[in-house]
Amino acid sequence: MDSPLKTRKEGQILEVILDRPKANAIDLETSRLMGEIFTDFRDDPDLRVAIVTGSGEKFFCPGWDLKAAADGDAVDGDYGKGGFGGLQELRGLNKPVIAAVNGICCGGGLELALSADIILAAEHAEFALPEIRSGTVADAASIKLPKRIPYHIAMEMLLTGRWIDTQEAARWGLINHVYPADQLMREAWTLARLLASGPPLVYAAIKEVVREAEAMTFQDAMNRITKSQFETVETLYRSEDQLEGAKAFAEKRDPVWKGR
Repeated sequence: MDSPLKTRKEGQILEVILDRPKANAIDLETSRLMGEIFTDFRDDPDLRVAIVTGSGEKFFCPGWDLKAAADGDAVDGDYGKGGFGGLQELRGLNKPVIAAVNGICCGGGLELALSADIILAAEHAEFALPEIRSGTVADAASIKLPKRIPYHIAMEMLLTGRWIDTQEAARWGLINHVYPADQLMREAWTLARLLASGPPLVYAAIKEVVREAEAMTFQDAMNRITKSQFETVETLYRSEDQLEGAKAFAEKRDPVWKGR
């Protein structure tokens, strides 16, 4: 049986491709495999950036595989490390992740995209949370979406299941950039290479602070920083890379980041 996932590595970049014809839906087995792949990405010091996308041109991911559910996959089954799709509950993921949305992105597929740090989309992509129509709740999206886009727009999507196109998604800030379909992956890789050339310890600090500060007041988060309570920030301030950044600036040259 063919694997439902394909991976490609180039230098310090990992591309993960959902490849489950016809729609790239995620069943329990696929979710567990994604959890293993993204856990390995998190823990591999030689990898700095990940891209997640779907195969083909029609579907990024429609989310949960209803056919697998009809065959016995429990909706509350073991999704594996990182929860559904391997990303949305993966602890300590302090590396940038890019979602390259190459087509229909709905339900758990939209929740997967929301787990990325930057979302790029092909012009023909569409977005929705249609769970309401099947009598279920888009649980992760109910938590995340009202924090990412205007509350009333998020609630309309959750309560009605209506679809939005890339123009509207970009207008509300749901996605970063829109590209012609034949340029999407080129642009995703260009961005990934840019990020891979950057300071990994700074990225780690940014991601930890953003993640942990989400549930804090501004002052509480600042107090944690000044009291040296963010591990990644302290690692950065004691690192060779921090000194390298200052030296490179003084010497008017590009820094060489070593991640230590």
